[in-house]
Amino acid sequence: VQLVESGGGLAQAWGSLRLSCAASGASFDDSAVGWFRQAPGKKLEGVSCTTSSDGDTYYTDSVKGRFTISTDNAKDTVYLQMNSLKPEDTAVYYCAVGPPVPDYFCTVDGVGAYWGQGTQVTVSS
Repeated sequence: VQLVESGGGLAQAWGSLRLSCAASGASFDDSAVGWFRQAPGKKLEGVSCTTSSDGDTYYTDSVKGRFTISTDNAKDTVYLQMNSLKPEDTAVYYCAVGPPVPDYFCTVDGVGAYWGQGTQVTVSS
């Protein structure tokens, strides 16, 4: 299984970025897929997780109303649309596949089965 993220980069505060994660060798049908981030000196944080089978979705409080997760099962791709970016969103963002319970997957450490290599998002003030 390989997960490859893209779409990171530099954005200004209040700007937007869209992250993509393409999966090969894995299907989202029976799993949750999610986005996690790690800022320098901070622990890994679950940003948003979802199960495409039923649309159950979790967002961490700090991104609610600003970020949107979506999946394209035909392309085995998950997206994270990030709007109204803030400097505190600066982090390395990872996509991952895990157990099909989004809030559990996003909030419990160490349950992700497969991880991408990460993409840097930097938001300037």
